[in-house]
Amino acid sequence: MQVASLTAEVKRRRTFAIISHPDAGKTTLTEKLLLFSGAIQIAGSVKARKASRHATSDWMEIEKQRGISVASSVMQMLYRDHVINLLDTPGHKDFSEDTYRVLTAVDSALMVIDAANGVEAQTRRLIEVCRTRDTPIITFVNKMDREVRDPLDILDEVERELGMPCVPMTWPVGQGKSFGGIIDLRTQSMKVFESGSERRPQDFETVPLTELARLKERFGNEFTTALESMELATGASPAFDREAFLSGQQTPVFFGSGVNNFGVMEVLDALVDLAPAPQARQSTVIAQGQTQLQTIEPDQTQFSGVVFKVQANMDPSHRDRIAFVRVASGRYAPGMKLKVQRTSKELRPTSVVTFLSQRREAVEEAYAGDIIGFTTHGGVQLGDTITDGASLQFTGLPFFAPELFMTVILKNPLRTKQLQTGLAQLGEEGAIQVFRPDAGGLMLLGAIGQLQFEVVQHRLKAEYDCDVRLEGCPYTGARWITADTPQELKEFLYAYPSRMASDAANALAYLCTSPYDVRLAQERFPKIHFHPLREHAGLALQNAH
Repeated sequence: MQVASLTAEVKRRRTFAIISHPDAGKTTLTEKLLLFSGAIQIAGSVKARKASRHATSDWMEIEKQRGISVASSVMQMLYRDHVINLLDTPGHKDFSEDTYRVLTAVDSALMVIDAANGVEAQTRRLIEVCRTRDTPIITFVNKMDREVRDPLDILDEVERELGMPCVPMTWPVGQGKSFGGIIDLRTQSMKVFESGSERRPQDFETVPLTELARLKERFGNEFTTALESMELATGASPAFDREAFLSGQQTPVFFGSGVNNFGVMEVLDALVDLAPAPQARQSTVIAQGQTQLQTIEPDQTQFSGVVFKVQANMDPSHRDRIAFVRVASGRYAPGMKLKVQRTSKELRPTSVVTFLSQRREAVEEAYAGDIIGFTTHGGVQLGDTITDGASLQFTGLPFFAPELFMTVILKNPLRTKQLQTGLAQLGEEGAIQVFRPDAGGLMLLGAIGQLQFEVVQHRLKAEYDCDVRLEGCPYTGARWITADTPQELKEFLYAYPSRMASDAANALAYLCTSPYDVRLAQERFPKIHFHPLREHAGLALQNAH
């Protein structure tokens, strides 16, 4: 395919994640974006858990029971001749690792803030992730139809937490019962608010700001106050600078009410107008026996992509596993010969799909920025680079050292094989970290948060028919290890046989019972390196044994 047409396709793409604290209205906003782009015909309500209709983006059984998102979902939609790939992330703090990996697959983020609560704890953690990657952030302040904080106060807090200036793009007139609508600074008009979840964007009345007298008469003091605070906000903020936004140095801010379909269209337009097209990605290339860094441009003709998520049993009746691949360069077409770089093995997926949550469609073609799903039966892991032949390895998909550990006890020993299959698949998927002690004994589960254990216990029962009990164990941390020489590694393994375990990628880890363990082991073995992130340990881990 010619580079010119590849470049044109890349420019049409937008790939972003929605991030927020639980209950800020993220899943509702996701639904509305899908609704207004024409991707779905009816929006489900997260709160109507007992009804048969659930939020389109929450497909896992435990999510329907609890009304929360614990798995990241992927949705693709077409709007204004742009292909928009939307990744809905788990809002729950216990799933920050899954969210982190999803954020490595996007080019921008949409941050949803509850106007009553401002920036909350989980949002802070996600902001940190975006900041480390300089991911451009668009901010949507939700729930303006409720009794909320002053918009200037919210902007001030967002600026403090993000460490970057806010640039208002819309501004609220009133709040709660007296919420009159939003002033759109881009179009110099006011969109008038009306309550109701059935309204479409075109149903809202728009009044140009040139009709100032009419607006003041209609909305009275609320409109005058809004104008004054808007002037204060815009006076204190820099003008919108696209370069500053793209480098993560300022955030455009929108106000609205997702549940009432209000202020959402402005966000959708901003994603097309402001958010970046797919960006170049860093990879390592082995040339003449040397590892070198190389920049892979999205419109390069060679196909490449990275697996940022593996999900088992999306369709319980088929027991399938799907590897979610972010296309980094080139064009994917059905029937292409693909290779998993880690193993140099050919990848022969039984089907390749794009997503609308659970609904899947066969891929006719995909370009940089698109998310495609390869149905596999093993052989693909998180972080794998897939190409049409080029020897390169994308970097930047981290695994965090677990902070909580439990041992797995099977209630029915006859289900051992099913348990091993279940743990292997859930470990490769990244739902939990599974450690196999080198000295033998019970399997260990490692997690960032307690809810991960509950989800895995639930999934082992529902998807693999394994009833397990989880019990505490003495370990409080783990560090992946590498050594300067094979001899050093051998001596270390001999010194700490009961502390060594292998994870789902067969990478070697040292298990700790206190914060001092690593320090003492490091003093004793200065040529052993302890890694809190598995990515840092690099490819040497694959050969640790």
